Amino acid sequence: MSTTSTATSTATIVAPGRTTGYAVRDSLTMLRRNLKRAQRYPAMTFSVVLMPVMMLLLFNYAFGGALGAGIGGGSYIDYVTPGIVLMTATSGSVATAVGVCVDMTEGIVNRFRTMAISRSAFLTGHVVGSVLQTMVALVMVIGAAFAMGFRSSAGPLEWLAAAGLLMFVTLALTWVSAGIGLVSKTPESASNTPLPLTFLPFIGSAIVPPDSMPTVLRWFAEYQPFTPVIETLRGLLMGTEIGTSAWSALAWCTGLTLLGYLWSRSVFYRR
Repeated sequence: MSTTSTATSTATIVAPGRTTGYAVRDSLTMLRRNLKRAQRYPAMTFSVVLMPVMMLLLFNYAFGGALGAGIGGGSYIDYVTPGIVLMTATSGSVATAVGVCVDMTEGIVNRFRTMAISRSAFLTGHVVGSVLQTMVALVMVIGAAFAMGFRSSAGPLEWLAAAGLLMFVTLALTWVSAGIGLVSKTPESASNTPLPLTFLPFIGSAIVPPDSMPTVLRWFAEYQPFTPVIETLRGLLMGTEIGTSAWSALAWCTGLTLLGYLWSRSVFYRR
């Protein structure tokens, strides 16, 4: 009788985490937890916005006159905005790494493991919450760009496609950052490790065309993952030639999403 009771009790605890319905419910609970944390600490969201806006101010007003001469005509704010918008998506990934690391080091995850919670809910809540926060930050940065003179020729379909691409690249970077947060020993290291992702768009076509760079740097700029994303955004928003950049951007986003997802799950389950 005791054995049967124990088995039933164990099944009651474990089964909810194995069903899709409970997994969705638990993920929504974790999402609500992370969104409430974002409301409690709004400085984290504003820090994601602050750096790109400062970059827009710097490159448009301080360097725009000199750099704009190398883009072949047109307004420099129109050229640089897609790259800075992508930088906003990469900046949002830092918050994910820090949030995951804080939860792992403060012991709350150990508490979650003793409860009837889906194992995937913790990471899903962090990732979805971070994507939503980053999308809000993206809207704010684009609004700032319009205030500085950015003008887009895109119609509703182009804007919708651009939003979908930005959400996809944000999802990819967020899963990678979740893995970084899981393997980081301290929140400080978790905040520093993703920083190269934030500035990688600058070694691409975000600020100037790769054609103006030295040979080795030009080769890197042309084949790194963020350049096709920037060129696709620029084509959608400004009507420039996209070519094969869209397919390359989607391929990079898919690969990074799968890599980050599988890596994060593997590290989390192993720990």
